[in-house]
Amino acid sequence: MVRMRDVPARDRPRERLLARGAEALSDRELLALLLGAGVPGQDAVELAGQLIHRHGGLYALSRLPAHELAAGLPGIGPAKAARVAAAFQLGRRAAPPSPSARQRVRGSADLAMIAAPLLHGLRHERVVVVVCDGSGSVLRTAVLTEGATDRSLIPVRDVLALVLAAGGTSFGVAHNHPTGCTDPSEADRRATTRLAAGAAAVGLRFLDHVVVTDGGWRRVPPE
Repeated sequence: MVRMRDVPARDRPRERLLARGAEALSDRELLALLLGAGVPGQDAVELAGQLIHRHGGLYALSRLPAHELAAGLPGIGPAKAARVAAAFQLGRRAAPPSPSARQRVRGSADLAMIAAPLLHGLRHERVVVVVCDGSGSVLRTAVLTEGATDRSLIPVRDVLALVLAAGGTSFGVAHNHPTGCTDPSEADRRATTRLAAGAAAVGLRFLDHVVVTDGGWRRVPPE
């Protein structure tokens, strides 16, 4: 079996990436660069390939939290797992929104697009608040809560406090469904009703509430 130290320097993943670009590398070679090193009897590329295979492919691997990456496979400790999870999250956040969505929320689609990088690829529910000024220009996008796999946590008081602290006058809320289903639940609809009422009580404009999944999004109407 050929080990990485026996491979000519020009054919190693790092050198190939520098010479030919990241596009020239396979999935396992790119992952090997994040891992940095293998284990006795297995180089980083082989370890990366085993990690991808173990979890059913690169997409499934990208959805794992760091603590699950670090469990069960010798050679993948907390440091390696954290680097891999961070890289996948950076990739999601780097997805470019449209120019209009980056600057202003004009409707539900804009709200979903702005929140999507913070919601894609998760296996638990997360709530994101998009804080805007009176014209809908985005002032801040923030993760509010992390929920369980089957329920979201949307504390209205905390949402309003965040918006007011950021100097916003309008806001929208988005959360994900790890199941991939965009259908709003009854709890989602109740949350929309409470958000609208809370906003009106403190003089804020409630823009919308949407469910975002890896495959799409849907507006959550009030109950």
